[in-house]
Amino acid sequence: MKDFVYNALPARVIFGSGTLTRVPDELDRLGCSKALILSTQGQARKARDLQDLLGTKAVGIYPKAVMHTPTNVTEDACKVVEQLGADCVVSLGGGSAVGLAKAIAFRTDLPQIVIPTTYSGSEATPILGQTENGLKTTQRSMKVLPEVIIYDVSLTLTLSPRITVTSGINAIAHAVEALYSKEANPVTDTLALQGLASIAKALPILISDPASLDARSDALYGAWACASCLGVVGMALHHKLCHTLGNIRGQSLFRLHLLFCTGGTFGLPHAATHTVILPHAIAYNTPYAEDAMSKVAKTLGSRMQRKELGMKEEDREMAADIAAKSPYPNPAPLVKEKLLILLKNAFEGLPPGSA
Repeated sequence: MKDFVYNALPARVIFGSGTLTRVPDELDRLGCSKALILSTQGQARKARDLQDLLGTKAVGIYPKAVMHTPTNVTEDACKVVEQLGADCVVSLGGGSAVGLAKAIAFRTDLPQIVIPTTYSGSEATPILGQTENGLKTTQRSMKVLPEVIIYDVSLTLTLSPRITVTSGINAIAHAVEALYSKEANPVTDTLALQGLASIAKALPILISDPASLDARSDALYGAWACASCLGVVGMALHHKLCHTLGNIRGQSLFRLHLLFCTGGTFGLPHAATHTVILPHAIAYNTPYAEDAMSKVAKTLGSRMQRKELGMKEEDREMAADIAAKSPYPNPAPLVKEKLLILLKNAFEGLPPGSA
């Protein structure tokens, strides 16, 4: 076995169905009694139900979380935290709500309880991604790692098949890149492969039977396993491209396809972007990471095209330039001309690796 270094992250994970009822006890365990609940507008009703469950332990709801965690929203939320005297935040929702909780914790050091309702995985990482002046940046800080994660499988039953698939492939991308990360190790490899197997087993079932509790449980467990890898090892080309494509909103105005969720440089929806790019990033890196890729049984992705997400053909040059200019570890050298081919294939819906 090769030498390796593995840094375990502190985490308290509660997993099951109906576990939302555990939130009051977890607040007591943290010594908190004035929780501010965070959600998107779309999850506001569930946030109100949670407020009813918490009773006097909740001081209010902030239902303004949005994709890519804009700093102006975080600043507004921090004002509400101060006004209400909140001593912790409880986020309910996908990556937008979890991201807002982490951004608030980064600025205030307040403890977090996060209740994910998608497979984005942000809850298991000490990584904060936020957008300011049209530019999305990421940073690592233990200040943003949630104290408690509560996975309630029943909260994922209402995810549409389309969001289930794109969010699931978002999670798969964490595992794929963990396998060829320069910090890869036997622990994260095991978790990555477990996560891949669980999600790959669940997604085909959920397309035809979105209410399958067993498949939902497999998918949510897989998302946690994949995200746990993301929290420990560094990501590479795939994630860099997805953050770039999600980040130029202020520099290019795109119309998003109505079939996808709304909301970094190009303002494209995060999970759907992962779905399009992943097969092409795998093809780009495979010649330089054959051992890792041999562990991935098949390329997971979709024939969804970048143009469906709203990216214009003329913007490929900017995306490739941004991705190539920012140095970060990746198995294959980052060559702008080759990145342009990758984006062309994704944009046109061509097979990964096409010349």
